[in-house]
Amino acid sequence: MDIVKLNNGIEMPILGYGVYQVTPEECERCVADALSVGYRSIDTAQAYYNEEGVGRAVKKSGIAREDVFITTKVWISNAGYEQAKASIDESLRKLQSDYVDLLLIHQPFSDYYGTYRAMEEAYKNGKARAIGVSNFYPDRFVDLAEFCEIKPMVNQVETHVFNQQVEPQKIMERYGARVMSWGPFAEGRNDFFTNETLKAIGEKYGKSVAQTALRFLIQRGVIVIPKSTRKERMIENFNVFDFALTDEDMQEIAGLDQGKSLFFSHYDPEMIKWLVDLVKK
Repeated sequence: MDIVKLNNGIEMPILGYGVYQVTPEECERCVADALSVGYRSIDTAQAYYNEEGVGRAVKKSGIAREDVFITTKVWISNAGYEQAKASIDESLRKLQSDYVDLLLIHQPFSDYYGTYRAMEEAYKNGKARAIGVSNFYPDRFVDLAEFCEIKPMVNQVETHVFNQQVEPQKIMERYGARVMSWGPFAEGRNDFFTNETLKAIGEKYGKSVAQTALRFLIQRGVIVIPKSTRKERMIENFNVFDFALTDEDMQEIAGLDQGKSLFFSHYDPEMIKWLVDLVKK
């Protein structure tokens, strides 16, 4: 396992297991499987409604808490200092832990400045070992980073071969923040799993399209959290440290970049209104 060092010196596995869209009923089993495979970083969120499953799996695994890196995120409905502060304690209760390793703002909406103040306080009080943001485009990231006390250590954003976040990554690195990929397989969009470029490069190393795509991101220093509910896929996704892509391979895959989201834009007022309305229901 490769390790990345965050801007406060905390070490984090570059490869973890994500539980987005893993049902609460399945979560404990899936995380237990991931831990048995060797994953030591688990990514969840308040909005996934499966923090309890993560907590139970880690507790029952027999692995020391300090050996598992847990990430969770504060949802929009808990935005603002007071609500965020209370929700952080609730997340810790669900995770059965005194602290979370990485705490993120999930979306850049509502009072995320108040949320971040609550997170800075949690960081100072030892309830979070590292803090950061998720889905912050460069403009909002820079605004927050310039006016907060503790610089964000991570920005989790849509990152895959079709949306490589090349320029945003440079901006994040200016502030010492790491890019963390959600959707490293683009959720199968753009015929991801049959992409001829990834397939041809992977075949040279006896690796799958998924493994090749993960390796590409890892070699760029991007933290990845692939999700699967199948143990054999978890094993496949984990086995990406026994080969390296050449400069030529990297350049060829870089050519797949379309420089835009395959999902949604945070600059789209209609999308934002839909998301806000969803929270208010």
